[in-house]
Amino acid sequence: MKSMLQYQPTLEQECQILLPKLAPETINRAREGVAFARCMKSNKMIEQALSQQEAIIRGGKERRISGTIRRMVLRGLIHTLFSVRVENSERIPNTSVLFAANHLNHIDPFLLLSELPAKPFFHILGDARTLYNSGWKRLLLRFAKGVIPLERMWKEEIAVLEAAKNGCEDLAELAANIEEHVPKGNSIESMRRLDRVVQGIFARGESVMLFPEGKLGNVEGQLLPLKRGAVIYALRSGVPIVPIALIGTKNLFLRKQLTVRIGEPLIFPQCNRPKAQQVQTVCDELYSNIQNLLSQDYEEPKGAKLLCNFLNHLFW
Repeated sequence: MKSMLQYQPTLEQECQILLPKLAPETINRAREGVAFARCMKSNKMIEQALSQQEAIIRGGKERRISGTIRRMVLRGLIHTLFSVRVENSERIPNTSVLFAANHLNHIDPFLLLSELPAKPFFHILGDARTLYNSGWKRLLLRFAKGVIPLERMWKEEIAVLEAAKNGCEDLAELAANIEEHVPKGNSIESMRRLDRVVQGIFARGESVMLFPEGKLGNVEGQLLPLKRGAVIYALRSGVPIVPIALIGTKNLFLRKQLTVRIGEPLIFPQCNRPKAQQVQTVCDELYSNIQNLLSQDYEEPKGAKLLCNFLNHLFW
């Protein structure tokens, strides 16, 4: 029987899906993911959030606080813990847009909710289990609204599944639980539902924030390849894409400076059925714009890093 710590993905597998190494922390994270997927409170909130958005499309109304109050509350929390600088905020149009940012830490959506303009109201498309995996987050997001939960497998869970398929028998039970309880989020029905929700938001003149890398980046200043969904949403609706660089959020500590750097809006003709080459061209342009906004020579601050471990896990 192979030990779960002896298994390592092949180079070909790592290149194809960029899986994390099968270290103890990877396995523990996969176990956490299964626990979150089985949480009835989280699942109820996820379904409610999606159902409410669909109800609005059919003419219903969403009970929510104003974007101004939401931003004020979250800004109070974020600014108590960190020093925040926003650059080039004047570049943000006063219209419906798609914000596209790099992603380094689970604090990122909360940071953006605290710093981006309150009007038009914007919604964040984010990983469902990460957003709803703790009581304080569920309470905060029930109050704040504006979340579109995206259900998908984590890379740690995929690593465990691959290990089990390759003969790592002591991960067989965990792999079976992942298969049974963790939603893959790639069914035609779920993708169509998500598209209806996003297009409905744009049709109301509101905005959407998402992280087109689709997962957390590993290094400050380096952008992962982008998923095509963000570009397809923008092309189908005709809304501008506003690139955003988040700097300093990979490793958090008390009073660290975090930077939100806004890029020039990217405007493209509306196209209900964009072709693959058109989507790829826009995706490449978006990638280039976000990468150029990032700090290529970023250096982590020296000195004491108070509450580092606590803050890096607070938003997990």
